[in-house]
Amino acid sequence: MQNILVPIGTLPNVNETLQYAVDFAADFSLKVYVMDAYNVSAKAGSLTNISEKLAKSGKERLKTIISEVDSKNVEINIATYKGEIVDGIKEIDKQLGINLIILSPKSNHVHEDLYLGTTAGRIIKRTNIPALIVPEGIKYKPFKNILTAFKSGILKRKRILAPLMEIKMKHDAVVNLLLVKTPGYTDDDLRINTALMDLCYKLTITENPTTYLGVMEHFQSKQPDLLCVFRRKRGFFVKLWEKNTISKSEFSVPIPVLVLSVKKD
Repeated sequence: MQNILVPIGTLPNVNETLQYAVDFAADFSLKVYVMDAYNVSAKAGSLTNISEKLAKSGKERLKTIISEVDSKNVEINIATYKGEIVDGIKEIDKQLGINLIILSPKSNHVHEDLYLGTTAGRIIKRTNIPALIVPEGIKYKPFKNILTAFKSGILKRKRILAPLMEIKMKHDAVVNLLLVKTPGYTDDDLRINTALMDLCYKLTITENPTTYLGVMEHFQSKQPDLLCVFRRKRGFFVKLWEKNTISKSEFSVPIPVLVLSVKKD
């Protein structure tokens, strides 16, 4: 990993999220890119300099946020994008190569019964960049016990596991695998990728209606400080492909969640 991206929206705990990202970056010797996206409405189009004003205002806001965190000698860069935030993330990834997005699960515009708000949900759903979802109030500390949960052990590329492998090596973490057999599973789903098995301390196989319920069944006994899941249309966050939010009744854990992409080349 080299570059972390922190999308800044209307998060009430934006300083917490950025501080977490900086602490993570300091531990792994990474660069941090802080970004915000802005839109210019059609009505505002008659003002020729409105885009420049919004870009300048956004940069000043980001500078203020950055000044309020302990940088720990981490290189923190600013990026603004005119347009939709997901498009901006994809463009920055194309230019710089983003290895990890660190974000808060929700903004202050969503109801308390939501785990993933609309913006965070769109980012998880529409990008292929690994993401670390950090709940409010969580401070960075080395991960020692990682639970990796999935309903299919099929992975086409070893590099999908790169962030998980780096975290395991850096922190000498124990990685427990949880294969959840859900209705309609196939024999192929039970064939676990060899690179994933190489990371494994212990493999547990369970049968539940959903992967989340499988995690909840074993959460207390495993006591993980990081949950790792895969981004698939029929995977852990399957409900995201029906909408852009995830309610707490569908999923909620009090620890960071690492979401790995199965599509990124």
